[in-house]
Amino acid sequence: MKYSIGDLIYQGETSGVHNWDTLSGSSFYWHPDWLHIAENMTGHNATAHIEASAEKATKAEATEAIVKHLNK
Repeated sequence: MKYSIGDLIYQGETSGVHNWDTLSGSSFYWHPDWLHIAENMTGHNATAHIEASAEKATKAEATEAIVKHLNK
């Protein structure tokens, strides 16, 4: 299966940490100060690195990183 941005369910933001889920139950987290997507809300376990166009990644770049990671 090839994933797209439409396959992610944005769950919102808590204390600056954004959360997306997939229909299969995987969760991904990102904070604007992180240049990676995390497996947990603390950000300690990086799942994928974000290719950012500036010093800090954007929410759109984080979303794209999740989709790239899912399609590996």
